[in-house]
Amino acid sequence: MPRPVRLRTLAALGVAGLALPAALGATPAGAAAAAAQTVPVLNGDFADPAVRGDGPTTVLIDHWTGANQRYSPSAAGRTDGAHAVALQKDGNTLQQRLRGVRTGAKVTVSYEDSPAVSKECTPEQVAGGQPYTVEATGGAVRDITTAGDPDRVKGKAGSGRWTGRSYEFTASENEPLLTFTSKVTDSRTHVTCSPMVARVRAVEVPTAPDKTVDKSALERSEAYKGNEREKTLHNAAAACNGENACTFRPDARMSFRYYDRARVVGEAFINCTRNPLEHTRVIDYAERSHDSIAQTYADAGLALAEVARLPTTGDREEDRKRAKERPMATQFALAHERSQQRPWQWFSSDRREIVERIQPGEVSWVELQPSRERVEGWFLSNKDDYRLHAVIDGPSRAVPDRILQRTGPMSESEKQRCGAARPMTTTPVGADAPAGSADKGMEDIPQPTAPGVRTLD
Repeated sequence: MPRPVRLRTLAALGVAGLALPAALGATPAGAAAAAAQTVPVLNGDFADPAVRGDGPTTVLIDHWTGANQRYSPSAAGRTDGAHAVALQKDGNTLQQRLRGVRTGAKVTVSYEDSPAVSKECTPEQVAGGQPYTVEATGGAVRDITTAGDPDRVKGKAGSGRWTGRSYEFTASENEPLLTFTSKVTDSRTHVTCSPMVARVRAVEVPTAPDKTVDKSALERSEAYKGNEREKTLHNAAAACNGENACTFRPDARMSFRYYDRARVVGEAFINCTRNPLEHTRVIDYAERSHDSIAQTYADAGLALAEVARLPTTGDREEDRKRAKERPMATQFALAHERSQQRPWQWFSSDRREIVERIQPGEVSWVELQPSRERVEGWFLSNKDDYRLHAVIDGPSRAVPDRILQRTGPMSESEKQRCGAARPMTTTPVGADAPAGSADKGMEDIPQPTAPGVRTLD
């Protein structure tokens, strides 16, 4: 049965002044619901790369995947400067991953569509609109037909009939894939005569970070190149092998500080005496960092790529070396210091002497609640479009550790031990007989005589 305890804070290390959840999964009372935030849709106006002419121009559009025709704003009948993309025929797609969106986020994508403006369209092919679908990872496939263009004249380009659309979904994976797919199936339709989309935007209501995840079981790391998921982390890690090869971008929404679960430091001291005691003890403790990259490799049974090794092994000398020599460690530490205005520490330790005051019949022990910090973000290649997701969890400099002396009543086994007789040898003769005499007086012990010296009486 758990003993009731008295707690006494013995020491607080660091700079105080910030209220934190006392346990890993705690959240502040009355926390406001997350507000909608903008999601960066890269090249959402389809303006890059720059090309001459009004179109249609078949070009690989920056940050998008798919072979599509692009039209200038004037050719597409737009006045906002946004280019338009025609989706081509049945099954052709236009795709982009929504970067920074995490699993569980509620996302709203807004865009505009129009029937084709291509002069290759016959009036019948655009009179009733043109079909396509929009979907994203975690959302349903939505069938849409553009507005019709009943005034189209054969052999002449259309002027665009743009309609605002929105599509909502809940992301079922990190960086969900947004996909537009043409459903124009008529084999007689010219390749340029297909539905068009323009001005793609997105907002999200992000999910809250899961603070119940233990530091030794962090979320698995992922790697991407452009819109494609990498099967392993090797290529993305190799792309960061250089002092300025990558930049770490922390995600402040998913990063937080917390107090770790309490653990006992040292032994329990039991006061079996009839008087209060003061007991001096020296306590030693150490904390180290953990990272999701190393844990992902370990879970897969793979050897960790040398370049991806962050200083989180627990071997202090090896960690010190890695902190200075590993480019990814340097990239992370620099980004953290810029964003938080304080250095990151990969490990910490302390030794201190404390005095415990223990009442008769009580037990005293010391517990530690270390202050920690968890940072989630991305290593972004400065040359190739590689992205490597990482979570790093380490000792925090922001708030003090908690060291607590705890006292409580003895357990039954401890009471039995305190009541046990001290070890003695047996007394086989006269053990229970009364004492019959007392030894008093001095024994006459002869004094030693030095050689050649006579003692005078």
